[in-house]
Amino acid sequence: MTIEKLHLGCGIKHIPGFYHVDALDYPHVDRIGPVEDLSFIPDNTVKLIYACHVLEHFGRKEYRDVLAEWCRVLAPGGVLRLAVPDFQAAAELYLAPDNGVALPQVLGLLVGGQRDQYDFHKMAFDEETLGATLREVGFSDVRLWDWRTTEHADMDDYSQAYLPHMDKENGRLVSLNIEGVK
Repeated sequence: MTIEKLHLGCGIKHIPGFYHVDALDYPHVDRIGPVEDLSFIPDNTVKLIYACHVLEHFGRKEYRDVLAEWCRVLAPGGVLRLAVPDFQAAAELYLAPDNGVALPQVLGLLVGGQRDQYDFHKMAFDEETLGATLREVGFSDVRLWDWRTTEHADMDDYSQAYLPHMDKENGRLVSLNIEGVK
């Protein structure tokens, strides 16, 4: 089996043409299991990995190893496309006076939705910290990406999270969308 595009921690979201891995059993999931163990995939074979609001579910002593595992399966020139809650954006919105954003609006970004045993956040990221870690584990080029320019732009997921909620015209993007090229 050759996997070119991998959607890790997909949850209920299905992207046609991707191989879906999630810890929970949904009809479109190709492999039920942990996203941090890709031992079923050979080294240097995957062209694209998409992980949207998944990495923050690993602790501060775990997430580097997870990124290294994801890097291992990527082919040279392959892309790891990440979306994680943007701690800097959440903090700036929380601290800005009179914008209507208070703790209830940023709480999910900080601690997760807590809807099931997997939906708890253990790590926070900003562009500088996550970018540096991506370089440390083997990515040569690290850059921001715009959800509007992807093949999955029509799928509304957390890479398109804005505050005020769903205000994509005037709101602030609170997802740090960053990718690394191997």
